[in-house]
Amino acid sequence: MSGQSETAGDTDVAAALSGVARLLETARDVTLFAHVHPDADALGSALALATVLRRRGTTVRVSFGTPDEPPPSLRVLDGQEFVVSADEVPAAVPLLVVLDTGSLQRLGKLADRVEGAIAAGGEVVVIDHHVANTRFGTRHVIDDRAEATALLVLRLMDEMGATVDLEPARCLYAGLVTDTRSFRNAGPGAHRVAARLIEAGVEPESVTRCLMDTHPFGWLEMLASVLGKAQLESSAARGLGFVHATVGLAESDGLRGEELDSVIDVVRTTAEAEVAAVLKEMTPGHWSVSLRADSRVDVGWVAAECGGGGHRLASGFTADDSAADILAALRAALSRAPLLD
Repeated sequence: MSGQSETAGDTDVAAALSGVARLLETARDVTLFAHVHPDADALGSALALATVLRRRGTTVRVSFGTPDEPPPSLRVLDGQEFVVSADEVPAAVPLLVVLDTGSLQRLGKLADRVEGAIAAGGEVVVIDHHVANTRFGTRHVIDDRAEATALLVLRLMDEMGATVDLEPARCLYAGLVTDTRSFRNAGPGAHRVAARLIEAGVEPESVTRCLMDTHPFGWLEMLASVLGKAQLESSAARGLGFVHATVGLAESDGLRGEELDSVIDVVRTTAEAEVAAVLKEMTPGHWSVSLRADSRVDVGWVAAECGGGGHRLASGFTADDSAADILAALRAALSRAPLLD
């Protein structure tokens, strides 16, 4: 942080990074987890770290609870050879690194591996940038000021003296560009990191095309149906406006989860609404809800009220209920939500 005095938070993160770096430098076997339905920040961070560890002779494996393999858009990332299914992860591993995961529940069926590692005397390192992280490991590198977990992983690599060349750089860039919404939410430091990764050989167009700009034709059909039924409630969210859309099972049939996840980025562009929500029916009666705010409402608090979590301006939760009841709960939570400065 050039030109600024170091805060206690900076010191804590730096000390935690240093300790984890020393731990990884002597590790011979490291397992890395991303959260269920991994995004580019979670999986990209895991694959980048796995790549530099493997070069040091460390045995590495990368996994996540659901689905059984990476989504197609993330298969372009380097390090796919390190990915194993959840069933292939040993019950107790000596060193586990969990990335971009705010709670144990977000690991799905791999949550018991955390408990197994700790019970066997192993270390569980949690690296994350979510403000509501529950600190379920034995060591924690948590910085909610970081725009992406990838930024913390890059700092860790630097602490280890690792070479950040094209392969890990592509993985880190994927996490950074997606979690900052193509750098819309990026500060000066994140832009400097992006320049560094591009100088390492990353071609932004080739990375972002697969991650953000490629959809099957069925996505357009689904989008037309869903947006045609979207609703704007101007008086909701403490009078700041609330827009929401619902993706039912019939509309999502044949589409990948990442196609459904992208709907929120369209709905959130509504000028008259501070808060946007998309309800996605994953199985009959089971919904995944994505929340976004423009700048004033703490939707991380709203998600926590509904059993989930996330960032102040981007969060989510799951619910087993009717869409009408979920929306009613959202309206109630939004009426009490804290406003941001």
